[in-house]
Formats: sequence, structure tokens, C-alpha cells
Amino acid sequence: MVSRKNRRMLGRDRKIELLRQVPLFADCSKQELREISLVADEIDLPAGYVLTREGASGQELVVIVEGKADVTRRGRKVNSVSSGDFIGEIAIVTESPRTASVKTTEPTFALVLTRRDFRALMKRVPSIQLKVLDSLAARMPE
Repeated sequence: MVSRKNRRMLGRDRKIELLRQVPLFADCSKQELREISLVADEIDLPAGYVLTREGASGQELVVIVEGKADVTRRGRKVNSVSSGDFIGEIAIVTESPRTASVKTTEPTFALVLTRRDFRALMKRVPSIQLKVLDSLAARMPE
């Protein structure tokens, strides 16, 4: 089970820097990133924890702070993710199904931002909305 009991707390600046690496938030100001960081939970995950399941609805963005996970499609490993990597950035904005499964391969410490919290934040800080939409549009195939 996911533990919300933190083995450590990230400093505010470290959390902001991790969120800045996510392309969805690349154009956000430091103040906007600070607001995002306030709704991002820090969690400990055991090895073998399924972060996403291919085909399922995505409900959160996960930024790996420490640890590793394997990415699989149709049961075949296609990638590995580790410290500084992120998954699910599109899931917090759209309702598209997950394109891959992701499972931790060792104990992992991560930041998690749920769609519900993120949408509430966008209503509270509307300047984030346009930046996120611009980022999504830039990533869409022509």
C-alpha cells in the first residue's frame, strides 16, 4: 500500500525544481510552481507497486524523486524511469487511457499530483491554465 508517511520532507525549492522539469509546467513562474508544489504529495512506494496500468484512466502525475520503475507495453519492457523522471503529465489534464504500465522495481520516493487537486488549483490560480494548455498543444502531433 502507498504510504503517505514521509521518510523525509523535500525542501520547497527542491520540490519546485522537480516540478519545473515536467514539460507541462516548464513555462510556469516560480510562484505558480510554488502553488503546484503545495498540492503535490510526497509518498513512499514499495518495490513492485503498480503506478499505472496500461489502458486504465490516468488520475495523477508522478515525479520520481528516488527509486526506479519499469515501463511496459503489452507486457514487454520498453523503458525504465528513475530519479527526476515523471509519468502521467497528460493524465492530469485529459481523460485519455494510459499508454503503458509502470511498476516500481525498488522502493521509490515520489511526488504525486492528482487530477482533482490540479484542477482545483487551476481554478484558484487561473494563470496556470493557459501555460498548461500551450504546453499540451505544443506536444500534439501536427
